[in-house]
Amino acid sequence: MVALMGYSLIIVFMILIMMKKISPFVGLVFLPIVWAIVGHLFGLWNIDIGQAAMDGLLGTAQTGIMLFFAIYMFTIMIDAGLFDPLSNAMIRFAKGDPLKVMIATVALTAAVSLNGDGTTTMIIVCTAFVPIYKRLNMKMLDLAVLTMTSHSIINLLPWGGPTARAIAVMNVSEADVMRGLTPMMIAGIIYMFIVAYVIGRGERKRLGVVNLSNNELEKLMVIEDQETLDIRRPKNVWINAITVFVAIGLLIANVIPSAIIFMVGTVVALLVNYGSLTLQKERIDNNASEANQVVMTVFGAGVFMGVLQATGMDDGIASSLISIIPESLSGFFGIIVAIISAPGTYFLHNDAFYYGMMPILAEAGTAYGFTGLELTFASLMGQAFHLFSPLVPFAYVLLGMTNVEWGDWQKKGLLVSLGIFIVFVIVGAVTGIMPISL
Repeated sequence: MVALMGYSLIIVFMILIMMKKISPFVGLVFLPIVWAIVGHLFGLWNIDIGQAAMDGLLGTAQTGIMLFFAIYMFTIMIDAGLFDPLSNAMIRFAKGDPLKVMIATVALTAAVSLNGDGTTTMIIVCTAFVPIYKRLNMKMLDLAVLTMTSHSIINLLPWGGPTARAIAVMNVSEADVMRGLTPMMIAGIIYMFIVAYVIGRGERKRLGVVNLSNNELEKLMVIEDQETLDIRRPKNVWINAITVFVAIGLLIANVIPSAIIFMVGTVVALLVNYGSLTLQKERIDNNASEANQVVMTVFGAGVFMGVLQATGMDDGIASSLISIIPESLSGFFGIIVAIISAPGTYFLHNDAFYYGMMPILAEAGTAYGFTGLELTFASLMGQAFHLFSPLVPFAYVLLGMTNVEWGDWQKKGLLVSLGIFIVFVIVGAVTGIMPISL
């Protein structure tokens, strides 16, 4: 009966999220408390519901604080124009060569994706390259595919959406996750450069190389919006870049708590770029909504997990799941989770998968001898496909700016994504972050 209560909680949560009847934050807090009260009334458990929720909340507090300041730091850096020189450099590098344009598309997307926000990445990359693709008569479909697939790799950084959710659910260290993901992401980006090279060679053969004048290149790099120009700080590019690299280096080194790293990084970004109190307040207010929504959802996940664990619903679900998986496949549970995560994160919202399904898979995996960290990596491999899901809002931003049809984008994009997934699995098995026991 306890397992049945757990399944019903997760199914109702997933349905309501997919039907967009409630926000993830509301569902993650409200539903488990209702289920906990009902179970208490029927004598299924006898727990302190408030303490269970608080215990779960404390478990995700560090991740939530880290995300809060990471989002602020990167959005402030974007406001200051940190990525403008890189964008302009890619335009100069590509010039009129379709092959170089393809490679530059991947490079710029990968760099801008460090901010962790998909909408911002799509806007910056498309603003830089749509005019070039049009001028050279290149296929916008290639721009849409290369941008989203490249972003799907860098989006695995700990302050990106899916990884933050996985960290919160599995209660693992951001630094450990970062170290494990780094070889996966490097291999993924190398694969994307190879894809860009292959597609680019075909486009170069089809179109040839166009010699763009300096005036034409300059027009592609001009920012016309006055509000954007007012908050740009081009003279501070190097200090901003150093700040970002130092923050990422400290995160990987794990010598300072991640929340403190990004908190200090946010302070430095504000002091360097927006010295007055008025300007600092404007930047904080303008970027507040994005930071607040993400952090509230992570805190809500803590409540969800706390109640699920305290009531024993997670153990009940895990036991029932283990009973239907053949013992002979137990050593392959990591790859099973990776495979499940592909359709799981494509057809479901990340909230539904990581907060709904992942606790079940984690309990079963632990029983088979897999660690929380290993299962975290396995669950993230399916992210190769997730951004092509119709549930991803900024996909429509990309398709709108490139004027690409959804069906064509899916056909080509998912094929490239399959390659990313295979690269992730191979690197995971070789490096041992997703062991396979024969």
